[in-house]
Amino acid sequence: MLVLLCVAPAQAADVNTVKAIIVKHAIEMGVDPAIALSIARTESGFSHNARSNHGAVGVFQLMPSTARRMGLNPYSLNDNIKGGIMYYKSMYKMFGSVELALAAYNAGPGNVKRYKAVPPYAETKRFVSKIMKDYNYYKANPDPAMINAKAAAAKKPAAATVTTANKPKIPAATLEIVKAKDVHAVKVEVVDETPIDLEIEATSLAI
Repeated sequence: MLVLLCVAPAQAADVNTVKAIIVKHAIEMGVDPAIALSIARTESGFSHNARSNHGAVGVFQLMPSTARRMGLNPYSLNDNIKGGIMYYKSMYKMFGSVELALAAYNAGPGNVKRYKAVPPYAETKRFVSKIMKDYNYYKANPDPAMINAKAAAAKKPAAATVTTANKPKIPAATLEIVKAKDVHAVKVEVVDETPIDLEIEATSLAI
């Protein structure tokens, strides 16, 4: 008896989730989220199920061989996005220009070096032009994913700063057992033999 097994594909991530991951990784890697979103939009329309006739896969249309050289799995949504942004960043470092980096992303760095400009290939020219148009749009009209990331960053508590007004009062008994090596500078102003202002700069207090 012949048994056919049908395995349903995993549910694709929705566009907003994909955008949020792109923005997250772009910020972490020091790449403008607007350019990362623009590349993904042109390459796949933010679809991780996208496949090209040349074998490129995923949101950033990575070639499996390229992804493997970076130690990434192109079939993983997270890895595909990281790989695409990493590759763009490496092209930008190589050529120092957004347009040349995009051209290298599409046509390969060898062709950009050969022509010392965007190669005269119709596909590459369309690719660069489309992404630059989207990039300028996102800069003027930030995507909700960019806005949400910025808002989340603004909500992160700032590092605590000790000022004269909020310096904790340290009992005299405690001061007597602070190790001298941990205190860099101590300034005490005394009036009638009572400490009224204490400033301590130290990397740590061993109590």
